[in-house]
Amino acid sequence: MAERSFSNEVEYLRLGHGETFTGEGILAITKALLENGVGYVGGYQGAPISHLMDVLADAQDVLDELGVRFEANASEAAAAAMLAASVHYPIRGAVTFKGPVGVNVAADALANLSSSGVTGGALVIVGEDYGEGSSIMQERSHAFAMKSQFWLLDPRPNLPSITKAVKDGFELSEASNTPVMLMVRIRSCHVTGSFETRDNVVPPLTVKDALRDPRSDFSRVVLPPMSYLHEQDKIANRWPAAETFIVKNGLNEVFGPRNAPLGIVVQGGMYNGVVRALHRLGLADIYGDSKIPIYVLNVTYPLIREEFDQFCVGKGHVLVVEEGQPDFIEQQLGSMLYKSRSSVALHGKDVFPMAGEYTGQVMLDGITAFLKTVAPNLLPGQVRAPNTVAPEIPDLTKTVPIRPPGFCTGCPERPIFAAMKLTEQELGKHQISGDIGCHLFASLPPFEIGGATMGYGLGPASNAAFDGGGERRAISILGDGGFWHNGLSSSIGNMVFNKSDSVVVIVDNYYSAATGGQDVLSSRAQNDTKSTNNPISKALGGIGVEWIRQIDRTYDVGRMRDVLRDALTTDYKGPKVIIASSECMLNKQRREKPQRDLAIHEGQRTSVPRFGVDPDICTGDHACIRLSGCPSLSLKKLDDPLRDDPVAHIDQTCVGCGNCGEVADTAILCPSFYQVDVVHNPKRHEAWRTRQRNKVIAWLQKRRSAKRLAFS
Repeated sequence: MAERSFSNEVEYLRLGHGETFTGEGILAITKALLENGVGYVGGYQGAPISHLMDVLADAQDVLDELGVRFEANASEAAAAAMLAASVHYPIRGAVTFKGPVGVNVAADALANLSSSGVTGGALVIVGEDYGEGSSIMQERSHAFAMKSQFWLLDPRPNLPSITKAVKDGFELSEASNTPVMLMVRIRSCHVTGSFETRDNVVPPLTVKDALRDPRSDFSRVVLPPMSYLHEQDKIANRWPAAETFIVKNGLNEVFGPRNAPLGIVVQGGMYNGVVRALHRLGLADIYGDSKIPIYVLNVTYPLIREEFDQFCVGKGHVLVVEEGQPDFIEQQLGSMLYKSRSSVALHGKDVFPMAGEYTGQVMLDGITAFLKTVAPNLLPGQVRAPNTVAPEIPDLTKTVPIRPPGFCTGCPERPIFAAMKLTEQELGKHQISGDIGCHLFASLPPFEIGGATMGYGLGPASNAAFDGGGERRAISILGDGGFWHNGLSSSIGNMVFNKSDSVVVIVDNYYSAATGGQDVLSSRAQNDTKSTNNPISKALGGIGVEWIRQIDRTYDVGRMRDVLRDALTTDYKGPKVIIASSECMLNKQRREKPQRDLAIHEGQRTSVPRFGVDPDICTGDHACIRLSGCPSLSLKKLDDPLRDDPVAHIDQTCVGCGNCGEVADTAILCPSFYQVDVVHNPKRHEAWRTRQRNKVIAWLQKRRSAKRLAFS
């Protein structure tokens, strides 16, 4: 069950020649793939391109009609390896994953693919996850493109440009026998717009056709001496062919006046930000007609020297707008100017920050600083008069708290870490490693469990150095998505082979939840196109893990604590694995809430559990919050003048998981939690009983009020 269904939108993929598509960038990319005769598509889900995988999964009927093979790959490495079909066969293939972490995982396959070269067009659609909306380390995919000589497209963030880049990418790949990376940034993935569609194209050669006539060519095998020839082929043939194609087909664009004393060079993906800043400065209109020449690099690698030299003619200053670091483009353009002995002054990171996302304000400040330095006359009314003081902008970082990510309300992973905290109180602090996924939120308050993560599925592997027979066993966290992605071989297999004495907690929430709720091998749902219901415990046993404990309800904090204690204190020497299973609450609510709402609408009796805190019993020490951290568990100020401290309070976002009560019971806290069942469409006897109860309660309240001492 994915985060979002595109079952309705995929019908837009059937639009034909001359019709108009309106929708999101992700869906537009899928349509462009079909219009350009793609033969096979694969990938691994992950923001910001998770929805691209979801669209492809929902579009299986459309793909089947065209004979297009689609595979949801086990990892980014598996996806990249899938492009091997384009090495020997003239079949267009595309894979997609999150970058740069996806590029890192796929690096081996991508490097081999680039070395051997391709016959059919090979497109790697990378969701560039950079900036304030990112969930990963701040790096760029540009460096990998340079290292392996992948051509890198970075189109302007509008649907016509993005869909054209898909077409250009396939054609550039075929013209230069080189795989191409298409970068789509967070905002361009979900930008909404329109473009004129073309008919979908059946692949001239399908993967089924290729199986009937197998091909091989040892010159494309990455082994000496062919691998040495591959490097020479890149430089002598593929690179010049790529440059010729880029220039001949006008992949890069120039806007604004042809002659001007200054200009701006910008990555295609940053074009909208530049034009918006120029518009705010009165140097461009709302349609993007700029008074300053703009050289748009829809291809950021390779850079075309003759185009750049031509753009610089007659200019004294050129600004490079390049988001992120290192400043690869600025360095390369500076090298070009130096080698040509040009007098053009190159600006970039001197007015823009070296690192960080180029938001609207950053873009405006950087371009303003550039113009103030080289052409203040272009800023009428913008240059502050001497001796005037700019208004002081308050530093909100000192008043507004940071907002790190956290577990959803009712998340079944929260009780796991509550149990670990209780175990820690009993046995002392342990060395704990985290892993990529929602469970990494446990490294933050209130749990502060797990202080490092080295990659998806590598939680136990990153704890290997601590498996040295110390006083306390190391603990590693691993998610079910990470387990099937890389953890089974690289982490668990590593532990078995080295006879590790550590403990692993596998958080099984039934999905690859952090990437959008896609099914994995161990998902409990029935999937018509994928194999699910494959227990993690069987895979563990298959590679030699003997100490395995399965917990099928993580909300049972007491049992979680007891099993953890057993794993940490047992005399058994060898890998110890605890599988803690409960369904992701977010996906559970997505499935059950519509069903519940429908039942209520149809008049069926429906009971919805809710939890509360009795303020008369709550001691106000807030230990329950420190062991839970649930967003629905907050504080409430009492009107009682004898009680100054606020008490715990559960708000209306509670989903009735029961974790707070379980924690309070297991930790032997005050018994102030209670459960109520909100009954919709009650039966006749339930309504009668409620009325009678209310009458008795009202009578008791009235009698108590009458006995109170009153002052008139």
